[in-house]
Amino acid sequence: MIQEVNLTVKPEFTTQYQDGYPLISKESVVDWSKVKEEGTIINLFTQTKKFIIKGYHGIQNKGYGWILTHNQDEKIDVEYFAKKIDSAIQYREDFYNDNATTAFRVFNGEGDGIGGLTIDHFNGYYLLTWYSIGIYAFKSTILEALKSSVSYKGIYQKKRFDTKGMYLDDADDFICGDKASEPLIVKENGVNFAIYLDDGAMVGVFLDQRDVRKTIRDKYAKNKTLLNTFSYTGAFSIFGAIGGARKTTSVDLAKRSLPKTKEQFSVNYIDPESQDIIVEDVFNYFKYAVRKKLLFDIVVLDPPSFARSKKHTFSASKDYVKLLKEAIQITSKDGVIVASTNSANFNMMRFRDFIHKAFKELHGKYKVEESFSLPKDFKVNPKFKEGDYLKVVFIRKLK
Repeated sequence: MIQEVNLTVKPEFTTQYQDGYPLISKESVVDWSKVKEEGTIINLFTQTKKFIIKGYHGIQNKGYGWILTHNQDEKIDVEYFAKKIDSAIQYREDFYNDNATTAFRVFNGEGDGIGGLTIDHFNGYYLLTWYSIGIYAFKSTILEALKSSVSYKGIYQKKRFDTKGMYLDDADDFICGDKASEPLIVKENGVNFAIYLDDGAMVGVFLDQRDVRKTIRDKYAKNKTLLNTFSYTGAFSIFGAIGGARKTTSVDLAKRSLPKTKEQFSVNYIDPESQDIIVEDVFNYFKYAVRKKLLFDIVVLDPPSFARSKKHTFSASKDYVKLLKEAIQITSKDGVIVASTNSANFNMMRFRDFIHKAFKELHGKYKVEESFSLPKDFKVNPKFKEGDYLKVVFIRKLK
């Protein structure tokens, strides 16, 4: 049974919640001690007892909960979640009607009105990702709502919160319906991806880079050499090869990247042996490339926000300038660096400052060709700038 508790908001935070800011912070509420467990419905009031918003308590990164509605009388039940899901599906109607793309986001957390929850579609299968114990407490209600809103082959889930010490009756990722084939083949702009819905935290492709991959294929790859760093399963390399690149080189430290990338080439009828797939620390590879005087026409930089290897620690906010300088040195004149980050700790303006600083320190010149943020299906709440995390810039090296 979901509990409901009334809490008081500190005066200095009242206006931002009234204006629609969706993340409830720990420091904004006077009496968190009233809330005994995550998943509790919380009604926030001013100190003069005026209702502000209704939300839920769920610890996620820096947040302590998410706003659900500005209507005090609205019940957080199956009907509530179904309305949100139906609205999200209607917004993505174009994706459902596009036979060339069968993998896309259906529900994007606070962008669609419920922070802490995402739902992705993979060729008739749905994957729910829970980002806190708080939203997971609504699992059965949300599942019922999803089933009432879509026809599905099967439903899976990912838990992105710490489950240690918790008793859960759903240890694996499969929930209901038919199990997906392994791999499950999905399409993105006509290109095949082999994904796995029940194999660890990630499925094998990051859907937020869809527009960037298409741009590389359609506008930049033809007759070029492409280096894909932090390559994961090689998605940028696949699009480069299909776009006519002379050769792609994929570099990632994880050993699984080798068989995974080979598989992605194979499901697109490209011989993996015709491409270079290297298991190596990216920074070590940069040193090797400089030593061997290797130059690439396109260099893709899409590092995690934070990563640690035996010899290197990488933080996007601290180390991206250094990473860019490494890439600039092995990019051919008139070549293109695709600089990308999913760090929410800084905005596009600061990211462009990183680019400017890297070229200035190397006495180089550049031109920004184009830039990207999140695609349409990754809907963003305009009141929550942190949710618009993706920043991608295509940089032409002039000198």
